[in-house]
Amino acid sequence: MTDPERLTDRRRIRRKLSFWRILTVLILIGVATGLALNYAEPGRRSDHIARIDISGVITDNQQLLDLIEDASDNDAAKAIVVSISSPGGTTYGGEQIHKALVEAGKSKPVVADIHTLAASAGYMIAASTDHIVAGESSIVGSIGVIFQYAQARELLDKIGVRLEEIKSSPLKAEPSPFHDTSEEAKAMIRSMVLDSYDWFVDLVAVNRKMDRADVLALADGSIFTGRQGLKNGLVDALGGEAEIRAYLKSRGIDDKLEIIDWKTADSTSSLLFGGGAASLLQQFMGMPQTLTHEIDRLSGGKLFLDGLVSVWQVGGQSESSE
Repeated sequence: MTDPERLTDRRRIRRKLSFWRILTVLILIGVATGLALNYAEPGRRSDHIARIDISGVITDNQQLLDLIEDASDNDAAKAIVVSISSPGGTTYGGEQIHKALVEAGKSKPVVADIHTLAASAGYMIAASTDHIVAGESSIVGSIGVIFQYAQARELLDKIGVRLEEIKSSPLKAEPSPFHDTSEEAKAMIRSMVLDSYDWFVDLVAVNRKMDRADVLALADGSIFTGRQGLKNGLVDALGGEAEIRAYLKSRGIDDKLEIIDWKTADSTSSLLFGGGAASLLQQFMGMPQTLTHEIDRLSGGKLFLDGLVSVWQVGGQSESSE
């Protein structure tokens, strides 16, 4: 190897070493930053109002439940404000958050601050608080439950594919996407949907202190603006922070307290951990996102929800008992 070749080779090695050293330093900085954000808890030791953001599609989220519990147990957090901007999600996910907020409300005031929308399971969460504040043009309501399943029988017939099955009873694994749904299977699903629907209606009636008949009149899947929600009892006040502070003052909370955002561990350090890290690595390394992730993203995160769903679908049919 000639001297120029050796020199070029050494320079190439040095560049590679420099790259990995810089990358290692950046990762260490990211780890240190994440730990600092997770454990420093700036401001949480002095009296304040805790604000928790609930946005996007609602699913079973243990980190969020833990965050609500932590804010409830923290003596320095004199009240909790739940900022909501969600079309809903799984009924079970909404149920778990509902229970957590009701439990938190036993020790301190809990207020819902509705931004763009709180529909279906999103409104279920709002109705679990002591007081609901919304914008005049916010969207609220869509009280209901839906169960959806695909039907691919005609497509399979066209391509010459047939699924054979042997099952222990007629209703096992029903409804199926591979054959027409029997009336017995439809009745089973309808019964399950209506039972969850009744639970949802009762939840709103109890927490909003409304007659069940009045809630039923609103619970046909309809959505309402904040102005309409104020008139029909689904909302307590129109506005934002000023109205929230006014309510908290009526509950004996100092209206001058700082409002501090409480965040889950994955959101405080999302840039270098979890989904954020995966996204960065995919872009940096040129790795494509999985097809299912991309499809789910384009659907707004609602396509692959499991079980009973309480979600308002823009451009589609809103919740019903079908």
